[in-house]
Amino acid sequence: MKKNRLLLLFGLLLSAVLVLSACGGSDDTDKKDEGTDGSDEKASEETTDFKVSMVTDVGGVDDKSFNQSSWEGLEAFGEEHGLEEKVGYDYAQSDQDADFLPNLNRLVKQDFNLIFGVGFKLAEALDEVASQNPDTHFAIVDSVVEGDNIASITFAEHQGSFLVGVAAAMKSETGKVGFIGGEESDLIKKFEAGFVAGVASVDPEIKVEVDYAESFAAPDKGKAIAANMYNNDVDVIYHSSGATGNGVFAQAKDIKNGDPDRNVWVIGVDRDQHDEGAINDTNVTLTSMIKRVDTAVQTVSNQALNGEFPGGEILTFGIEEEGIGVADTNEEAYTDEIDTAVQDWKEKILNGDVAVPSTDEELKTYLEAL
Repeated sequence: MKKNRLLLLFGLLLSAVLVLSACGGSDDTDKKDEGTDGSDEKASEETTDFKVSMVTDVGGVDDKSFNQSSWEGLEAFGEEHGLEEKVGYDYAQSDQDADFLPNLNRLVKQDFNLIFGVGFKLAEALDEVASQNPDTHFAIVDSVVEGDNIASITFAEHQGSFLVGVAAAMKSETGKVGFIGGEESDLIKKFEAGFVAGVASVDPEIKVEVDYAESFAAPDKGKAIAANMYNNDVDVIYHSSGATGNGVFAQAKDIKNGDPDRNVWVIGVDRDQHDEGAINDTNVTLTSMIKRVDTAVQTVSNQALNGEFPGGEILTFGIEEEGIGVADTNEEAYTDEIDTAVQDWKEKILNGDVAVPSTDEELKTYLEAL
């Protein structure tokens, strides 16, 4: 009898254990049914684990131009996906060309999934590092580098430069305008050729003075070149010179401070540089040739995150792709008349009626046909 009671007790305990185990299994199943099967968690981890970074050109991340626009693209991407700065997205500052290679290698070692090289000057270093790290994605801005793990981001800068050339010609009162480049290269020549063509399309008699600072990080030299141009009756200067252009704005503002009635203008580049021209109750920024590097960087980052990285491709952002534009922020200076003319020429470019030159040779042919 005692033995039977022990067997009965053991049986009850075993049944209780089996019931509890079944309940535990039921909870796990319920959680899967509720959508916590790990798929959402996995997606969240993949987003969080994705890391993107960039290496600046020598102008610095706060150059108020090209590098800054690129960084704003990464910031927008980070905000879009809830990433933490320095963890999910970051940048490496280059103070000189020799910093490109070590900066790229450092970001690779920090396991960034996608690394941007900002500017054509990084092409050689990025090519070397990308070939040594085939599992990492790279993107070069403003240049073309071959490689299955490299996306090349380019822009139709000559188109936008043509349009601000139209604006410069219409705004000029002296019949003289200027172009200041950073370092002379095929890329910056696109800006120059487009600008000169735009000016000439409005009035072939307007003279365009051209000078190069041979640096994208020399605001003092930019200021000196601008001073010389303004002293030579140039009244509108378009710069494509990164941080060097800060000196162009400084000189225009100095002149305006000394003689408020004198009309001197600067055309900004890469991003809307209206704020750089602010002085008292006026502004010396006529307009800016907007190059949506931020949009391109954010777009490619999203492609990489979604498993659609355009490795081995050359991506071009022009007027048609809304990668190039003209700022109309300064409503007082950038008049409706100027805007109408710019829009008319924009349509001619989009319709194929105007083939904007991008080299010295093409510019020569274009001018001869006017």
